[in-house]
Amino acid sequence: MREIEGYLMPEDLYYHKEHMWVRVEDGKAIVGLTDFNQKAAGELSFIELPMEGDEVSKDEVVGSFETGKWLGKIYAPVSGTVTKVNEELEDDPSIVNKDPYGEGWLFEIEMSNPDELKELMKGDSDEVVEWLKKEIEKIKK
Repeated sequence: MREIEGYLMPEDLYYHKEHMWVRVEDGKAIVGLTDFNQKAAGELSFIELPMEGDEVSKDEVVGSFETGKWLGKIYAPVSGTVTKVNEELEDDPSIVNKDPYGEGWLFEIEMSNPDELKELMKGDSDEVVEWLKKEIEKIKK
């Protein structure tokens, strides 16, 4: 687990520029919000996720979340079919705040083009460190 200025970034994940993470398991992409995203947003009070069976495209807005501060967008980091949704979040979206990389996962995608993972940042790369530091600077202003 890598920590960058107080934000956790597991090294075994892929990261999308809109603060989504991807964990690949059995050829499927498990998707969630990064620690940075949930901390910047504050406690989630509502979440809208895609439906099982939805066809999604990389970089497409597929859902949203609300906090006391703002309305955030949820993006598909890869293309494919949504095969599973974390229904527990409908009753308690704050699970994302408590465990963004575990119990707070959002949905699972059967990838139609696994090569799209190459377009994401790897958690163990210098690229992800530089990107996150720039994002942290933006919210400090």
